[in-house]
Amino acid sequence: MELKDILAISGQPGLYKYIAQSKNGIIVEALSDGRRSNAPSSAKVSALAEIAVYTDTEEVPLSVIFTKMFEKFEGGQAISHKASPEELKTLIAGILPDYDRDRVHVSDMKKMVAWYNILVAAGMTDFSVDQPQEAEGENPAPEEAAE
Repeated sequence: MELKDILAISGQPGLYKYIAQSKNGIIVEALSDGRRSNAPSSAKVSALAEIAVYTDTEEVPLSVIFTKMFEKFEGGQAISHKASPEELKTLIAGILPDYDRDRVHVSDMKKMVAWYNILVAAGMTDFSVDQPQEAEGENPAPEEAAE
């Protein structure tokens, strides 16, 4: 299971694993209980590999934050996502000291902690995202060459 196959669906709690394309959307499986359902094409679906957190200088991918949380909690569960806002802010500040305090809200922190706990409970321990490698000697794509 890779982070690019794990989905967050707006309006639905928890995380889902991508299974297949369907006629009216996508078929997903809940990580919590393994139930399969159809996410309609009108639903806002985000792959965790594409989500990043704002810092004062750049955006940090969620995979990096999950890896730091995994190291901090030695592979175990983090604090509850229902912890006090102060505890959540302290946790995130310990993992990502320069997070943008204006754009990263407590609700975002709750989601990050809840998602991390769901992934660990589902047995996911590798949060790395594989980047496609270019073969040596190949010319870069035209849009890369223009930069």
